[in-house]
Amino acid sequence: MISKTKLLLLVAAVLLFAAAFGPSRTPSSSNVEYNSDAQLKFPEHYREWVYLTTGFDMSYSPAMQMGHHMFDNVFVNPEAYKAFVETGTWPDKTVLVLEGRGAEGKGSINKSGNYQGTETMGVEVHVKDEARFPGKWAFFGFDDEKKPAKMIATTANCYSCHVDHAAVDTTFVQFYPTLLPIAKAKGTLSAAYQKDLEEGQKQK
Repeated sequence: MISKTKLLLLVAAVLLFAAAFGPSRTPSSSNVEYNSDAQLKFPEHYREWVYLTTGFDMSYSPAMQMGHHMFDNVFVNPEAYKAFVETGTWPDKTVLVLEGRGAEGKGSINKSGNYQGTETMGVEVHVKDEARFPGKWAFFGFDDEKKPAKMIATTANCYSCHVDHAAVDTTFVQFYPTLLPIAKAKGTLSAAYQKDLEEGQKQK
């Protein structure tokens, strides 16, 4: 019979072997980085963050016509998600990533409906950094994941649209089904969003 000491040594040896030769995994970084020109580096590991929602062919303007179907997937860094669940709003250093993918209708055994294609059509990043940005939040658009992105100018419509219609802290939490009930319960819904709701009810 094997002794207790020998058994412990055997277990320790197995654990050391697994640590030395087991599959390595690149840690998921939630911290965004900027280059010397204040351009945002692409957040490579965002797909390992918390998934919030997927929109399909969404448009905030009646005049906007894409000519093709599109899925929008939204991710947020885990630290910000945890804080939102506790408080109903976003902490400093929140990073939201919107990933656009084209919709496919024909492929494999699919006979109807749409599924997401493998090609990323574009990525938009919404960053909250109170010390870096005068308005606390900034947008960055990536057409190429290998190149850093310049901050989108604050005169762009996306800023005013988010201020005028976003449910929580200039973010469209109204489209995040797991977070909207939390914001309601915590009382953090914006006055602008609640005004939109009231006007929508009057139009029915």
